[in-house]
Amino acid sequence: MRLLYFLLCCFLVVGAAPALHAQNQQQRDTTLIVYSGQLTGAYSRGGVSRALLSTSHSLTFTRGQHYGLPLSGSFIYGKQDGFLKERELLLNATPYYYKGRFRAYALGGFEISNLRGITSRVQLGAGPGWAFYSDTLGREVSVSNLLIREKTNFRDGTSRLTTRNSARLKVSYSRSVVTLSSITFYQPSVLDFGDYRFSNLTTLALKLPRKFSVNFSYNYTHESRVIEGRFPDNTNVTVGVAYSTTR
Repeated sequence: MRLLYFLLCCFLVVGAAPALHAQNQQQRDTTLIVYSGQLTGAYSRGGVSRALLSTSHSLTFTRGQHYGLPLSGSFIYGKQDGFLKERELLLNATPYYYKGRFRAYALGGFEISNLRGITSRVQLGAGPGWAFYSDTLGREVSVSNLLIREKTNFRDGTSRLTTRNSARLKVSYSRSVVTLSSITFYQPSVLDFGDYRFSNLTTLALKLPRKFSVNFSYNYTHESRVIEGRFPDNTNVTVGVAYSTTR
């Protein structure tokens, strides 16, 4: 409930912005490239020895007034008392076509997770979306609903092939030196609603000079079905420095 209230507030704030009617005015023959990268780390010794490295990157291409190609990737590596705990890799490509508020998305994804015992997960999908608001500053409130085909290979030798419905809510808002973004996914299997995933990534960025910023990120994932010995929930809170190009 708190998450829904938070996202609703973000929607109302964006909806009340003075630039409410400002839509993407990019020219027909213009190619725009926006990059963002973040690096965080932690190291401790004593009662518990822990080392953690986390990095995430995104690269977005937009062409003219109708085409976009966001690419994103993240990697987390962590050891505790000398034992590997986290080795999490996530890669996504979501090309889309947009006209006015309408979006048509495709999806390609690859994932490895030591925490959840996943040796490989591949996703392919497509579906429509709708932007309630977007502008050239990157502020956005949008939803999408994709049908994806997913194959997961687990560390215990088992595998799972399923079709999922992937519903996404994206909220992004910026004002002065502050940027707030939140992406929420709900992904149930179309054949078994007891088999589902829920995730949320919320990031607050405070801009610094020379295209740098300090980022505070909250990342929560829940997977209803995991192999024995693995936990269904995972939460990460990170603080790091990010670099991004301007729009």
